[in-house]
Amino acid sequence: MMPEFIGVIAFVVLLLILLGGIPIGAALALVGMVGLAIIISPEAALIKSGVIAFDTVSRYELGVLPLFMLMAQLCFAAGASADFFEMAAKFVGHRRGGLAMASIGGSAGFGAISGSSLATVATVSAVALPEMRRQGYQPGFAAAALAAGGTLGSLTPPSGALIVYGIIAEQSIGKLFGAAVIPVISQAIFYVAVIALLCRWRPELGPVGPRATWAERGRALLRVTDLSLLILFVVGGLILGWFTPTEAASVGCVGALLLLAFRRRFSRAALGRALTETLKTTGMIYTIVIGALLFSTFVGVTGITGDLVGMVRATGASPILAVIVMALILLALGSFLDGLALMLLMTPIFLPVILGLGLSPIWFGIFLVRTMEIGFIHPPLGFNVYVIQAGARDIPLGAIFRGVVPFLLSDFVHLALIIAFPAIVLWLPMIQGH
Repeated sequence: MMPEFIGVIAFVVLLLILLGGIPIGAALALVGMVGLAIIISPEAALIKSGVIAFDTVSRYELGVLPLFMLMAQLCFAAGASADFFEMAAKFVGHRRGGLAMASIGGSAGFGAISGSSLATVATVSAVALPEMRRQGYQPGFAAAALAAGGTLGSLTPPSGALIVYGIIAEQSIGKLFGAAVIPVISQAIFYVAVIALLCRWRPELGPVGPRATWAERGRALLRVTDLSLLILFVVGGLILGWFTPTEAASVGCVGALLLLAFRRRFSRAALGRALTETLKTTGMIYTIVIGALLFSTFVGVTGITGDLVGMVRATGASPILAVIVMALILLALGSFLDGLALMLLMTPIFLPVILGLGLSPIWFGIFLVRTMEIGFIHPPLGFNVYVIQAGARDIPLGAIFRGVVPFLLSDFVHLALIIAFPAIVLWLPMIQGH
């Protein structure tokens, strides 16, 4: 049987077992090992799998994952979850749709701690949604703004998705973080613009709230100063080349411990919870990374990626057209696959094509995570929508998905700009390189 044919069958089987609810790490490892066993022999596949697993867990640079996760957990323990939203609400809450805008700012700030879309939307919505409803916001619109804002967590440095992509694609995590800065800021601006336009068109969506005094704003700003300085120092130091990724994460952990003590939240129980959650999440992600590398090795052996590059070149398609086709495939698969599963599934297949077209793998990482983010609010799966609805059962799913449509349209425009103008992504990494 042709290796390419085996690869196509394996890809279909992988999609089916993922839809069946098998964990992504186990599914990738299983398909990768069985595929290798068929092509190169069971003994060689077993040896190869062992070597990949050992090399992965013993890689120094992979230590960045648990360290950044521990930093996030320590910041949660310090009580930083609601501070960014409350600060933003004090400054813009008196404007029409101001609390919805504040939720975007709060999501961007919290995303810099958590690096996760689902964690961001769950935490910020728990604080923001009750306040928005108390001030008379239309529930579907309020939930939709929170669902869209939550997607900022996946791309905001230190992003867990970018760390995993950097490890699998063997790219600089510092450059990936630098490349994400402008897309994150512009994405947040797009969302704020959508809210402003919708509330100007239909003022009842987001009523005007009470104006905070400058003293209240000052106190709210003071509450996020220590955390903001820590994030700027860690992420900025990494982007500017002061630290390696592992050093930056280590500095972040020490800073978060000091923050915990400064806020008088340090206790054996708090430290124990942070370590426990970090170990649980790290174990899951290590399994996923090992599975992804096994699947990537199998895909390389099949020769599918070489055939794809040859097909693209044979058709004479421009790089932009090829990328648009990739985006459509990712958006279609994102309708029923989890974002991380989508990224790990398609990176081994699409990355060689991107390299074959002469495009930047750093740019592709941002494009991939940005497209993955859209899947978090794209029907019918839309994980962020379901997370919010789980905490607000009285808001119909249909109302939230209808409210998400304007944000989705802005996402498509933003993604088109990233495709058409790669400098949006690559400008900061180019400066880093000099």
